[in-house]
Amino acid sequence: MLIILTMVLFALALSTIVMFISSLLSKKTIIDREKSSPFECGFDPKGSARLPFSLRFFLIAIIFLIFDVEITLLLPLVVVTKLTFIKTWVITGTFFLLILLAGLYHEWNQGALDWSS
Repeated sequence: MLIILTMVLFALALSTIVMFISSLLSKKTIIDREKSSPFECGFDPKGSARLPFSLRFFLIAIIFLIFDVEITLLLPLVVVTKLTFIKTWVITGTFFLLILLAGLYHEWNQGALDWSS
């Protein structure tokens, strides 16, 4: 019991000493306050809340989320078709991919994927 208590006290003392030394050696400047402030979508949280938001950035982010979710829905189809080769799964996966590609083609035609304009 005495050995365990000694080890716990040693660990506590060592961790306290290391934290104290790191706080003494660290740089504490006003610039560090900027680093510890929240960062949301490239906006300065201390600035005006009425800044215009890039609609192009928003559309690209939404398209990314949609395709990301659809890819996570497609991954189990690969496992299912390897385990059991059922025509229903193949037809479902192909239909899902066709809808996905049609949506991508539509977004491309509308210019939503063109970042430069």
